[in-house]
Amino acid sequence: MDRTFDIKHYRGFFGITCLCLIILYGPLIIVMIYSFNDSVSITNWGGLSLRWYVEIFTGLESAKFKAAAWNSFSIAIMAAIVSTVIATAAAIGMIRGGSFKGKFASFALISLPIMVPEIVTAVATLIFFSTIGFKLGTLSILVAHTVFCIPFAYLPISARLQGIDASYEEAAQDLFANRWMTFRYVLMPIMWPGILAGFLLAFIISLDDFIITNFIKGAGIETLPTAIFGSVKQGIKPNIMALSTLLLLFSIALVTLSYFIGKRGEANQKSKQ
Repeated sequence: MDRTFDIKHYRGFFGITCLCLIILYGPLIIVMIYSFNDSVSITNWGGLSLRWYVEIFTGLESAKFKAAAWNSFSIAIMAAIVSTVIATAAAIGMIRGGSFKGKFASFALISLPIMVPEIVTAVATLIFFSTIGFKLGTLSILVAHTVFCIPFAYLPISARLQGIDASYEEAAQDLFANRWMTFRYVLMPIMWPGILAGFLLAFIISLDDFIITNFIKGAGIETLPTAIFGSVKQGIKPNIMALSTLLLLFSIALVTLSYFIGKRGEANQKSKQ
């Protein structure tokens, strides 16, 4: 008798799955559909049109959105680079560093930003910056995003490093390669899919962040999420739906790219073994 566990055979599983998908993705699909609405009203359908996508780049609010996009992308790129470098060093130390005192505590500290509610992190960061007299602005957002993105970059990098046999490094050291040469010529070429996946994940986390940014951005500084929120407070307009759709599609593309890069690295590693 086959006792293989298959959750799909449980009664109600399909219905619950469909309900969860509708709740999660239904609002996003509605926003995407109405971003092509020719009508000024967000409730009445006036036919298909790209007018609101054009207005993002040429309308009255285009200058604000362009400045916010520049801030978002520049901060996200810098935060992703710094957090990826730190996460790579942390992964090597945690996985290749052997057993050391406080290893579990170190791993807990790295993972803490993921487990702590983001609103708590935002309030704590704001209090910390205010206590030390750190001026709020672009630099404060960059520092906060870098710290927040480290665990997200660490996860794919550490997963990739765990799949690499230590014999590669041992063979390089047997051939008189020092630690830097071993990392540069042996470990780095094998790790790059995980590092790139970590970079893309950190980039998209920084680009999409709203809560932390809204608390510590300071006066006169806007990113795309905070600019969208500011416009929504004045009323939901179709151009906001178009901008949200573009940001959503860009985020989906990066997350998908990060996933396939990680999977490709795993496949290449298995083919070499």
